[in-house]
Amino acid sequence: MHSDHGNVPEEYKRYLAWKTLVVVACILALGGFLLLSLCVGAAGLPLGDVLASLLGQSASPRVDAIVRGIRLPQALAAMVAGGGLAVAGAVMQAILRNPLGSPFTLGISHAAAFGAAFSVMALDSGLMTSGQSAVNITSPYVTTISAFLASLVASGIIIAISRTRGTRPETMVLAGVALGALFTAGTMFLQYFATDVQLSAMVFWTFGDTSRASWAELGLMTFATLGCTLYFLANSWNYNAIDAGDETAKGLGVRVERVRIVGMLLASLVTAVLIAFLGIIGFVGLVVPHMFRRVIGADHRFLLPASLVGGALLLLASDTAARLVMAPHLLPVSVLTAFLGAPTFLYLIVRGRRS
Repeated sequence: MHSDHGNVPEEYKRYLAWKTLVVVACILALGGFLLLSLCVGAAGLPLGDVLASLLGQSASPRVDAIVRGIRLPQALAAMVAGGGLAVAGAVMQAILRNPLGSPFTLGISHAAAFGAAFSVMALDSGLMTSGQSAVNITSPYVTTISAFLASLVASGIIIAISRTRGTRPETMVLAGVALGALFTAGTMFLQYFATDVQLSAMVFWTFGDTSRASWAELGLMTFATLGCTLYFLANSWNYNAIDAGDETAKGLGVRVERVRIVGMLLASLVTAVLIAFLGIIGFVGLVVPHMFRRVIGADHRFLLPASLVGGALLLLASDTAARLVMAPHLLPVSVLTAFLGAPTFLYLIVRGRRS
């Protein structure tokens, strides 16, 4: 695409317009789903009451408690977690040049589950109190910190392997699968010797649930997600170059090893923060980048923002649906994302092979 007069070619304008349109459409859909998620649930609320509560003009303490105390932080947590996991998955797939790269397949989620189980067994964070509709861990921050540290251990092992001379990108994915199996075995070992209360605490934590995050925790999640995303966007051209091959990227002046290690570290960091606070939420980081790569291509200048917004949209929609499927009981959102994500990913694989 060349222009004789220095103007931007029409084909390139259409190229940019289509990708921008997809991102804008996802943002608008995200805003609509946010309002919907605040309206629906065990207690349905009119849109007018929801808007009045958001603007601080509601005359009903009950509506304020439901909207601003329960549903809004849960919806925002779903958006932040979905966007963060999807962007992390897109970056992992780019720097590993492997479509199976994601927080779930690299063993980071399994490491977090092991860390939580270890805290329950060794640090006595599994003391529990039963409420009317759920079971609450009485020492959530101990469990969260332990899960976070275990996630960083798994990430550190993957990064250490990546720095070994001659390591191929697919080797890192295989190492992640092996780590996932190892941490899963460790979790099962702890569960075997756990008491009934400890076993309940372990299982309860592994259910990914967006309703766990408080406003303070939501702030930490948002800070980690946005900070890492800004770095990823600043390196979108580097990811495009790596996508063309390591030698090509080096010829363009990209420090491939440095970009790969720092990208992997930050993607693992944001994943560890999100999983530590909310539990395991699978398939978002794997499926969302694939979906948008088929719609707008592999240009990371647009794929990363699309994955951010699309992941937020997918998890928010899943969280809203999970609230309605078994109302008034709440279904953990991780169950729904697994049911939706696995068949969707299989469909994308089959469709890709046929094309």
